Amino acid sequence: MKTLVIVAHPNLEQSKVNRTWMNRLQQEEHITVHNLYADYPTFEINVDKEQQLLLEHDRIVFQFPFYWYSSPALLKQWQDLVLTYGWAYGSEGTKLCGKEFMLVISTGGPEEAYQAGGYNHYSISELTKPFQATANLTGMRFLPTFTKQGVRFLTNEQVLESAEELVSHLKNNY
Repeated sequence: MKTLVIVAHPNLEQSKVNRTWMNRLQQEEHITVHNLYADYPTFEINVDKEQQLLLEHDRIVFQFPFYWYSSPALLKQWQDLVLTYGWAYGSEGTKLCGKEFMLVISTGGPEEAYQAGGYNHYSISELTKPFQATANLTGMRFLPTFTKQGVRFLTNEQVLESAEELVSHLKNNY
C-alpha cells in the first residue's frame, strides 16, 4: 500500500513534533511525504501535480497542528483547489473512491481540554467532522485519527516515541 502524507505546518522548523514525525516518515519505503508549505510558500498550488499525487497513492494522510479547531490555511486552500467537482466528487468525480483517508493531528492543549466539560468543550472527533464528511463525499474510507495532545509538554524522548507510534499507526491494516 502506497501512502501519501501531506504535511501542512506553516512553522515546521519551530515544531519539534511535526518536524520529527515528518523526518521519521521519510525513512519509510512506501510512504511519500509531501510538505505543502515548502512546495507552495506563496499558496499557488499546482492542481494537476497534486491530483496526480493523489492518484498514485492508496492512502491519503493529512498531518497538521490543530489551528483554531481545524487545519492551517494552506491545507484548506489545497482542499478547495485540488478536490474539485467532477474529479473528487459529483456524479463523475470518482478519482478518490476506495482510497483510505486519515488525519494525523498534534495539539498544544492536553487531552482533557478536548472533551465535554473540558476547556474546548468538544472532542477531536467532533471537531474533525468536516474532514470525515470530506472522506464521505469523495468516497474515501475514513480511518482512525492519530492524535498527540499536549505536545508543548513532551520531552525529546516522548517526541521520538510518538514518531514510532505514528509509524505503527500508519502501518496498521484497518
